[in-house]
Amino acid sequence: MTESNGSTAPQRTEEMPDWEKRFRAPRVSLPDWAEDAPDRSLFVSNATGTYELYAWERSTGEQRQVTNRANGTTDGVLSPDGAWIWWFDDKDGDEFGVWRRQPFEGGEDELATPGLDPSYPAGLALGRDGRTAVVGRSTDEDGTTIHVARLGEPPFELYRHRESAGVGDLSHDGTLIAVEHTEHGDAMHSALRVLRPDGTTVAELDDTEGGTRELGLEVLGFAPVAGDTRLLIGHQRRGRWEPLVWDVATGTQTDLALDLPGDVSAEWYPDGSGLLIVHGFEARSELFRYDFAGGGLEKVATPAGTVSGATARPDGSVEYLWSSAAEPPSVRSTTGGPVLDPPGMKSPGSVPVQDVWVEGPGGRIHALVQKPAGATGPLPTVFDIHGGPTWHDSDAFAAGPAAWVDHGYAVIRVNYRGSTGYGRAWTDALKVRVGLIELEDIEAVREWAVSSGLADPARLILTGGSWGGYLTLLGLGVQPEAWTLGIAAVPVADYVTAYHDEMEALKAMDRTLLGGTPEEVPERFDASSPLTYVDAVTAPVYLSAGVNDPRCPIRQIDNYVKRLEMRGADHEVYRYDAGHGSLVVDERIKQVRLELDFAERHLGPQGG
Repeated sequence: MTESNGSTAPQRTEEMPDWEKRFRAPRVSLPDWAEDAPDRSLFVSNATGTYELYAWERSTGEQRQVTNRANGTTDGVLSPDGAWIWWFDDKDGDEFGVWRRQPFEGGEDELATPGLDPSYPAGLALGRDGRTAVVGRSTDEDGTTIHVARLGEPPFELYRHRESAGVGDLSHDGTLIAVEHTEHGDAMHSALRVLRPDGTTVAELDDTEGGTRELGLEVLGFAPVAGDTRLLIGHQRRGRWEPLVWDVATGTQTDLALDLPGDVSAEWYPDGSGLLIVHGFEARSELFRYDFAGGGLEKVATPAGTVSGATARPDGSVEYLWSSAAEPPSVRSTTGGPVLDPPGMKSPGSVPVQDVWVEGPGGRIHALVQKPAGATGPLPTVFDIHGGPTWHDSDAFAAGPAAWVDHGYAVIRVNYRGSTGYGRAWTDALKVRVGLIELEDIEAVREWAVSSGLADPARLILTGGSWGGYLTLLGLGVQPEAWTLGIAAVPVADYVTAYHDEMEALKAMDRTLLGGTPEEVPERFDASSPLTYVDAVTAPVYLSAGVNDPRCPIRQIDNYVKRLEMRGADHEVYRYDAGHGSLVVDERIKQVRLELDFAERHLGPQGG
């Protein structure tokens, strides 16, 4: 067993392997900018070795670090007037805390919402008046509450419900508040309600028909124009995510009916004349402008790969965060050149990703494959399983898979049923037989990898983090003959205990996935729990976990480890002082090094 006891000093750059450089190289997020002060921006960077918030005054180029906490900070919001930076203050990554704010120019932090106790965050929207905030909160005792907090006044409770909900947006003039809620009990598909600040209802929109249909809605934002009551939302009425414009005052719905095959999201151009469209299809993305006057789409040129975020600026230009599996991320603009180019060491690239489609029990499965340049099979192969589960792997830069490739492994990432990006039916297939459905798809891709000659069946590693870690442990027990090693990070290991210890919003999601609580459907929780199959595990297992994790709590991992110990099973455990993963670069590198060393000790060096 290994415990975290601090980071070692980084090696000199010239002695550092490429895989480590990819983690250490300074990165920046897509900068957020203040609606009424667009030269003021907020971004996240790892420049100090820990991911923290930074303020950027574009007119002068001045940048300054806003937060400085041992375990890092990434959750921040810039007020519309650019005067304040709000950031969420939790304890060592446990996600339970309060909002604080700091002047954009710098100064002392202050409690942003006096009168509100600590909670898990459930959305935040800031008013243009500089004194109003709509604050979403989640606790085990209260469920979800939403408050209107005004400076100098006690917070007003706008909304309360036991089921999960969240703040959607606040209108330009502050008179309308959009709320996403799951009062019907389906945590995967939200309905919408628009309220006035006094709590009275203006409009409702519910595509679930009280939970009888699996159709969700999401808030994309109010029109950025004074007096405009249009709300941009996402819907799933044609089996995928698409935008429409809902005028909450008149009830009029304008369906854009865009002729694009994949999931579509959107945000307003700052003058409200059009929409910036983000289209995701088969693990890649592209941008368009939709003009309300003409009703047509105009392509916004971006390279092939993945756009992780995009925003339209007041001058009509578009800034976006782009990467591919082979090229590290960069913040770019349609005006040309990088927007925010961090100084210091540059990240090495990696190898391109190859697309593979495999027939599975629920339809065609998309997998992304990387392998060392010039390598021929059969190769030691890592199945790197994504978390979520409502997420998907894409043609985007990822330092973890690149590290395995550097060491001579092929890496396969599977967008199993439950993944986003392949239509509503594919995502919603993950019900009742949770975990087992995903493993069927992973097994189909594993069979292809072996039969095609790519993967060596005697050197197969199953790994992943969060839900991917859960599927790793479940796969080792359900498919013990299929895997040589298992490496699980921040996993669900004991589903029943995890349910009782996790944050309330995740309990709601588990009830949706499995159809009830562990007491109501015990057989389903048992069938989907790695702990049920722990005695069948034959492969050596490596587990890592954050001791403050509210999503995959430590007690349920300890339960799994104790069962391995009782059997004398080959396993190693690494616990570290953080929550659901670490924002400290040294700590992340330490974890990857431990995983690589574990594989080498069991499989031998593979090259690289």
